[in-house]
Amino acid sequence: MTFTQNYDPFDSPLLSTLLAALPIVLLLGLLATGRVAAHTAALAGLVAASLAAAFGFTPHEAAADGGTAAWAGTVLAAAASGAAYGLFPIGWIVLAAIFLYALTVETGQFELVKHSVMSLSADRRIQALLIAFCFGAFIEGAAGFGTPVAISAALLMGAGFKPIQAAGLALIANTSPVAFGALGTPITMLAKMTVPAGASLDGWELKLSQMAGRQLPFFSLIVPVWLVATMGGWRAVRGVWPALLVTGGSFALLQFLVANFVGPALVDVIAGLTSLTALALFLCAWQPAPDPQHASTATAPDVTPSRGAVFGAWVPWLLLSVFVFLAGERHVKDWLNKRNSPSFPVPGLYQRVYRAAPVAPEPAPGQPNEPESAEFKFNFLSATGTAIFAAAVLSAAWLGVGPRRFLRIFAATCHRMRWPLVTIACMLALAYVTRYSGMDATLGLAFTRAGWLYPFFAALLGWLGVALTGSDTSSNALFGSLQKITAEGLVRRGILPPGVTETGAVVLLATANSTGGVMGKMIDAQSIVVSAAATGQSGQEGPILRFVFWHSLALAVLMGLLVLLQAYLWTGVIP
Repeated sequence: MTFTQNYDPFDSPLLSTLLAALPIVLLLGLLATGRVAAHTAALAGLVAASLAAAFGFTPHEAAADGGTAAWAGTVLAAAASGAAYGLFPIGWIVLAAIFLYALTVETGQFELVKHSVMSLSADRRIQALLIAFCFGAFIEGAAGFGTPVAISAALLMGAGFKPIQAAGLALIANTSPVAFGALGTPITMLAKMTVPAGASLDGWELKLSQMAGRQLPFFSLIVPVWLVATMGGWRAVRGVWPALLVTGGSFALLQFLVANFVGPALVDVIAGLTSLTALALFLCAWQPAPDPQHASTATAPDVTPSRGAVFGAWVPWLLLSVFVFLAGERHVKDWLNKRNSPSFPVPGLYQRVYRAAPVAPEPAPGQPNEPESAEFKFNFLSATGTAIFAAAVLSAAWLGVGPRRFLRIFAATCHRMRWPLVTIACMLALAYVTRYSGMDATLGLAFTRAGWLYPFFAALLGWLGVALTGSDTSSNALFGSLQKITAEGLVRRGILPPGVTETGAVVLLATANSTGGVMGKMIDAQSIVVSAAATGQSGQEGPILRFVFWHSLALAVLMGLLVLLQAYLWTGVIP
């Protein structure tokens, strides 16, 4: 039996939207209290979502004999599929990253890494820029999917930052690079969801890349300032403003140039490495005035290590960078997938669910929409987590860690990560239930009733999508078509200025889904859990959420205002 999603089961947009929002509100509310463990909050949200999907968002086909039971089975299959995806590849990435970090700590090499960062600057504001923004952006560009949050948060904590601050700063820094993360995967997905009939997919992808490259550079200038202001207010910003200008300026410039003239794949990799190199070189000629409030609390070694020793300590992180870049490179990934990429249709879910208009395009007469695919892909060889684990294996050999010690550290890491992995599985199960039941689309449709203000809410719709799914790629897959349909409708109804064509409106508002979505990355449940696990704060997800929530919302509002400006007053910027 197949089912077509029902976006207004109560024939009341208000009631349907409230029910769709209930599981998310429950989950975030429980986390925000700080009194409920993350895995308990995730399980409560999952149960609420499953009940709302099974008995509230019931498709019309479920009214037939046996249809209700079949639909309930489909909801359970969606939950199981999401949980499996939470464990692989997401959980596998986090586990492998924390294991590599544990190896460097266990062998004492991480102390040398800390010292090398301190040798560039003993100021924690500069260290946050180097680790969370510059290095984190590079890792986001190479791997994405939570990897930069896990690694940056662990590095910051190891450098002497308090755990809550390390997690929060890593999340805030991981914003403006996200739309071009994992070698441009979010933009590639957005292009597939919105390409006009007869248009070249590559050409359309470049248009979306160009539009993102004319929005995000403004925030690449803002985010480093925001990061430091979060640490100590505007006084902290004034003390390091030259470094902020070098960091944000170099990143924004390369982000603009590569996105507009090359394409989305290497934007973060090139911009991240450029900003990292530019800041490191700048620090050779300039240092901030000493400020006790922001002096590093990490202790320096009694004996200054040699350059060879410092290089040896960085080898695991260099291996990590090389392996995750190779794993994300399209040709390498395709080659590995041909050798090992089994795909399993999810029983009870595969091609059972159809999206309906206006979330999906209106099908041609007599032609149904394509059913939602539901396959579990165990692409172990090409998975980012496997690349990180391979880096850990080679790092263990480099650091002289024998097989028995290697297995002991890995077992200890698995034990430490048991509850975070359960939490991630429940979070993704909840996301899949909302996706396949249509509750996420009901929430998205609420934004489309904004009329002339819709360009502002287009960015907030992307923000919501990432907060729900944990991924800018998934948010673009979820809402890309809806953004396209709404944009075309705004032009046809004469709401947007005459100079904005349907194609231009789609480029602007579809891109806003991705660029607005990056601001939701810091509050999605997956990222919160990853940051908590990386800093050893399992059970402290609530305080981390409270730390970053208002930053996330404020940046999303600023992006919405920029899109609104580009829609009505600065239309010449649309490619």
